[in-house]
Amino acid sequence: VALSGSPIAGPGVDESKLPPPDRGADGIGIVDVATLKLQKILRGITDPEQLAVSHDGKRLYVASEDSGQAIVLDAQTGATVAKLAVGDEPEGVTISPDGKAVYVTSESDHKISVIDTVSAKVVASVPVGQRPRVIEFTDDGARAFVSNETDGSITVVDARKHAAVGTFKLEGGPLIRPVGLAASHDGKRLYVATGRGSSVVMLDAQTGKQLASAAVGQRPWGIALSADGKRLYTANGPSNDVTVLDAATLKVLGKVAVGESPWGLVVGRSR
Repeated sequence: VALSGSPIAGPGVDESKLPPPDRGADGIGIVDVATLKLQKILRGITDPEQLAVSHDGKRLYVASEDSGQAIVLDAQTGATVAKLAVGDEPEGVTISPDGKAVYVTSESDHKISVIDTVSAKVVASVPVGQRPRVIEFTDDGARAFVSNETDGSITVVDARKHAAVGTFKLEGGPLIRPVGLAASHDGKRLYVATGRGSSVVMLDAQTGKQLASAAVGQRPWGIALSADGKRLYTANGPSNDVTVLDAATLKVLGKVAVGESPWGLVVGRSR
C-alpha cells in the first residue's frame, strides 16, 4: 500500500497554499492479507503513487511522483534495486501478463515508459494522450490500454512492439475523464471508470464503440472484474462506497458502503 505524507487536495484546490508534505510519512506499507495487519513499512520512496509486485513476488515497482522515477525494490528486504527516470509525475504502474515488462505512465510528459524486468532498464517510450493515468493489459498480453484523463481518450498499445496503434475517444463531453480500466478476460470488452463523469462505460475493445454506460457513485476511479468475469466493481471516492454491476449488461446490482474515500480495488485470485 502506498503511504504519502502529502496533504489532501481535492479538485480545484490551490496546492501552493497547502502545508508542506511530510516526507517522513512516505513509504510502502506491507499488509498481511489474512489478518489485515500492517507488518512493516518500506521507507526511502518519496511521494509514492501506484505500485506493482512481480509475478514471482520478488520485485516491487513503485512510481515516485516527485522524483520522476520508477523505483525497483527487493520485495523481501526493501533494498533498492534500481531508480529509473520515467518522466515527470509518474503514476500508473502495471506488469505485463508474461512478467517481462513494466509499463509506467508519466502524467506531465504524456507517455509511458517500458521497463525490462530482467535488466531493470527503460527500453522504450511510447507517446500517449494527455495526462495518462492507468494501464490495463489484455490477458494474452498482446495489447495494453492507457487512460488519458484530460483529453477523454484511451490509447491502444501493441504490447509486443511497445507502440501506440490507435485511440478511442469517449463520448459524453468534458466531464468524461477516463481513469480506471478493466479488460474482459477474453479481450473483447474494455470497462472504463470516468471519474468526474460518475459513470462506467463498456467499450468494444477492438473498435472503441461504446456498448453501454451506467451511473455509479461519485468520481469512480478504481475498477475491477471478478475472477469469473461476471461482476464489475467500482470504487467511488466521495460516495464512500463500491458499486457492483453485471459485467455483461452494466446493470447495477447493488452498492456496498466502505471506508472513507475508496480509491483502488483488487480482486483476489480464485483458489
